Amino acid sequence: MCGKDRFRNLALLSAGTLAGTLAGTEAASAEGRNGSEAPKKPNILFFLVDDLGWSDIGCFGSRFHETPNIDRLAEEGVRFTNAYAACHVSSPTRASLMTGRYPASIRLTDWLPGRKNWPFQRLLNAPVEQHLPFEEITVAETLRDNGYATAIIGKWHLGKGDSNPLAHGFDEHIPLGYNEGWPQGYYAPFRLNGYEGEEGEYLTDVMTREATKYIEEHKDGPFFLYMSHFAVHDPI
Repeated sequence: MCGKDRFRNLALLSAGTLAGTLAGTEAASAEGRNGSEAPKKPNILFFLVDDLGWSDIGCFGSRFHETPNIDRLAEEGVRFTNAYAACHVSSPTRASLMTGRYPASIRLTDWLPGRKNWPFQRLLNAPVEQHLPFEEITVAETLRDNGYATAIIGKWHLGKGDSNPLAHGFDEHIPLGYNEGWPQGYYAPFRLNGYEGEEGEYLTDVMTREATKYIEEHKDGPFFLYMSHFAVHDPI
């Protein structure tokens, strides 16, 4: 974790909040042009931890899991104690965060490719879009249009093939070309594109090193880094 005095990062922001932040930054820049020196646009580090329950971390009461770094972020920042999750599974949550839309409004209400129908069901599953619609404007596209370098490190899970992060506003994706839900395992070999890893290496550590490298290379900003860890996910 980088020191707060070195990088001006905003963490855990929704797409709507990011848009508001941009508007405020642009207004401040305009004010600066009329008198004082314009402030730098803030660098944005957005963490998304896959399928992490809010009660699984220390600052929200867990007495089993040890989460000192997350607890420190909560102590130094803001905790949201009355919030709404757009969905309880991966892909719809990610689509909502990327677009600011409710999952039902873009017909992406299940993890991709989606759960199959079973004989015991009383109702059939709703049809699900198999990728993030191209016509939707993502927070990455908005930020890139406002001069930000944009990158996603980790899990995408919003479509395969052409519907990859590079088609939705990101300049970089690590591991490049990996658009599936999750890797083969959390310990090497990961079977990710270009990231086999060394024996015993832990995937979260590998992705974190890549994030640290990205921040060092773009620290003069502005940058938007979507840090999308594969963990904790399975086993549930």
